[in-house]
Amino acid sequence: MSDLFKFEIITPDQTILNSETNQVTIPAYEGLLTILKDHISLVTFLRPGFIEAYLNNKIEKYYVEEGTVEFSDNKLLILSSSAIKLEKLNREKIDKMISESKSLLQNTEIKDKEKYILSHKIDTLQQIN
Repeated sequence: MSDLFKFEIITPDQTILNSETNQVTIPAYEGLLTILKDHISLVTFLRPGFIEAYLNNKIEKYYVEEGTVEFSDNKLLILSSSAIKLEKLNREKIDKMISESKSLLQNTEIKDKEKYILSHKIDTLQQIN
């Protein structure tokens, strides 16, 4: 019996990934969640972080800032306007995103939720090398 389940990452303009996998880890507000075949049904939201998918005996990473996640009947669907394969991010773009986020974080009028999201975004981007 196979341990694989269907996995898709979709943005408004394209399907980033449409494959089968045996494990995906997602950055949800509840913490890091690992999805395996036959996981209970789930609907949640993504926070900034990495999606890690085990595909063809290797780990593929995707940077994401936000999105929704649905897992049901062994189908994992991630909808996000910010998902990008990690290898497509270059140092210049990462530095610019960190700088912009730090500037926004200095605004004394932003809400705690926005501070939380920006802090996770900065921490995640700083991990990329």
